[in-house]
Amino acid sequence: MSNYRPALPYTTPALLLIPTFKTVKGVVVKNYDEKNGVQFFCSWKTYGGTETTNNEVFTVLDTAQIETWYKPEIKSDCRIKDLETGDIYEIIGRPEDIDRRHQFMRFKVQAVEGGA
Repeated sequence: MSNYRPALPYTTPALLLIPTFKTVKGVVVKNYDEKNGVQFFCSWKTYGGTETTNNEVFTVLDTAQIETWYKPEIKSDCRIKDLETGDIYEIIGRPEDIDRRHQFMRFKVQAVEGGA
């Protein structure tokens, strides 16, 4: 029997963006459509981001740790939109089903950066 209880309330609104796949000129393209998104509430902690050094350049990546009620739709190829800021994040790794009880889950996300 699991005694796990969330440390923080799930008060941050977020939108789960599930990818759809389409083949364009022989290449499979992922599309994230917000109108098909699923809203949920979670705890959202950034802890100041993640610090990295690459080629002697110090950078802070925009990352967050999310915890929420278990939703089997949340997978590693999905994206999460923070409905308070409008920022979009991609899931890093596979979401963890805490104690494998299908009650709570946690995962880490990183901001999707634009640019060429």
